Amino acid sequence: MRSTPCAPRSRRKRKLVPASKPFDSARSGGIDLERLREVLHAEPSQTSFVLEDGVGEETLTPASVLFPIVLRPGEPTVLLTQRTAHLRDHPGQISFPGGRAEPEDASPAHTALREAEEEVGLLPAHIEIAGYLPEYRTSTGFRVTPVVAMVTPPFDLRPDPFEVAEVFEVPLSFLLDPANHQQHSLHHRGKLRSYYAMPYGDYFIWGATAGMIMSLYRALGGGR
Repeated sequence: MRSTPCAPRSRRKRKLVPASKPFDSARSGGIDLERLREVLHAEPSQTSFVLEDGVGEETLTPASVLFPIVLRPGEPTVLLTQRTAHLRDHPGQISFPGGRAEPEDASPAHTALREAEEEVGLLPAHIEIAGYLPEYRTSTGFRVTPVVAMVTPPFDLRPDPFEVAEVFEVPLSFLLDPANHQQHSLHHRGKLRSYYAMPYGDYFIWGATAGMIMSLYRALGGGR
């Protein structure tokens, strides 16, 4: 199976923003990937973290996701999956490839690479780790290390049918455009919780996945 980029809703012409200015993808037709690398952490850090609304005092399970930026000729995209509806954790949701750390994993990067290969068949030979975003601590009991990586096509994917219903790609510029960032709320465990969402066509990207995308947006200077 080949992963195919989804078509964006519009094709507005945008100007490239110099790297010295805060990143504003609404005015950018291209992504400065070198600048993106510079804003990432060189190593995973538990002292830099994002708390999802609703995180309590419970012990959190370590996990990692691969934030895969695919180096397409036109513009970079982000590879995402839709989880199958029968899974216990986050059924049917849009997510990055990833999962909880196993005892044999030597590092968060090892967890992310292993999970990406197991879930979608993305081989490490196509992946170059660029750095790390702040740890993302979820209200569902995980502390997730987002491992940002550059993925070089072409590659063939073999999604695990038990875990993955679909694999698709979204332009990175769409995900980093503040015009596409929505804030929603829902009642969870008796309290009103807020979360980000980035609807894209028929895909509703929200929760921890949208939250980690927002971490990259903020690291690039978005929201200043």
